[in-house]
This record gives sequence, structure tokens and C-alpha cells, in this order.
Amino acid sequence: MKIGVYPGSFDPITNGHIGILRRSVSLFDKVILLLAVNPNKKSAFSIEQRLSFMKEVAKGFPNVEVDFTEGLTIEYCRKVGAKHIIRGLRAVTDFEYEFQLAAANRYLSKDIDMVFFMAEEGSSFISSSTINELKKNGADISPLVPPIVNEAYDK
Repeated sequence: MKIGVYPGSFDPITNGHIGILRRSVSLFDKVILLLAVNPNKKSAFSIEQRLSFMKEVAKGFPNVEVDFTEGLTIEYCRKVGAKHIIRGLRAVTDFEYEFQLAAANRYLSKDIDMVFFMAEEGSSFISSSTINELKKNGADISPLVPPIVNEAYDK
């Protein structure tokens, strides 16, 4: 079984993330949407909320599971037998960061590859940080996030 792990902080999950997920499910028998928890990062949403958002999104994909880890993604991949880490690229700045991350991951495990998807047209500017900033300043983010996320901001 070919397993891909799509890790992120998903704070919150955006339509950009969903676009990457939609494209990745056709390449893998199973995709694990992985909440990679960074305890040093201040999050807009709790772990429970983010997992709830991710599970709601995953309902639309029969071969997607949701999980979380507080450890290294490489270690998680080893645990579940995944050989691929799925990542999205929006701009040159993403490439630089992802290039370093890929090199670090190759250092830790030569048998786990990273698979990159370019952001879809119209979503290259979407990031969780941008979403949080836009919402904080009163912008309508409904076209950029799943309905469950938009509703959570309004609570």
C-alpha cells in the first residue's frame, strides 16, 4: 500500500491545503492528513479544533485519515509505513524552506521522499497566517476556508 503523509500545523486548514489534498489522493492508496503539533508555536485554534476541522474536510475523501503527532514527521512516517511526505509550494520563499526541510529529512531517512505540489491558481497567497490576519481585520475569508473554519471564527 502506497501511503502519503500530508503534515502541517493547519491553523486553520485552508482551501489551499484542500487543493493539495485533492490532488494527492489520486497518487496514494492512503493519505494521512497529519496535524504536526509544534508546542512552541502560538496557535489560533486548539489541537482539538484543528483536528475537528481536518476530520470534517477528510469526510470528502474516502482514502484520507486524520492523525496528529508531536514528534518528527519522519518518525511518524516510519511508524505508519509511509514512504512519501506531501508538501505544497506557493512561492520562492516556500521553496527555500522546503528545500532545507527536504535535506534534513533525507539526512534522517533516505527511504522517505518528499512530494511537492504547486499551489493552484488563485490560492498561492493563502496561508494560515494570512487567513488569521485577514479575519482579525474584518475581511471576508469565506472563499478561502472550508465552512466549518469560517463558522468557528464567528463563535
